[in-house]
Amino acid sequence: MTDITVTPEAASGDHADDGHAHPTDALFVRTAVILAIITAFEVGWSYLPWWDGAHGLRSFIEISGLLIMMMAKFIIVANVFMHLKFDKPLLSWAFYFGFVLAVIVYMAVLTTFEIWSSGPPGFAP
Repeated sequence: MTDITVTPEAASGDHADDGHAHPTDALFVRTAVILAIITAFEVGWSYLPWWDGAHGLRSFIEISGLLIMMMAKFIIVANVFMHLKFDKPLLSWAFYFGFVLAVIVYMAVLTTFEIWSSGPPGFAP
């Protein structure tokens, strides 16, 4: 038989001294507002009139801007809602490395569709 002692704090669910900071409701509201603002910029960015029928550098700038905003939102969500902000830095870096690697692979695949396609530019079989 094991000898387990339950403290009043553990019984009540009060974990105020468990080794890391706890986020507040204000942090979540602030995060939601920031994400909404970035989303509004993304939608506005995609509807800018000079992107219509863009090729070459203009297309690259449009897609790069959208990818940068997407990555910023991902990092904010991972930091706050997945509590990576409160974890050890090594775990955060491992998570972000996987994300960056996934974006690089995604861009490589999209590039091969564009380069190796036999159709007109922007055509992917």
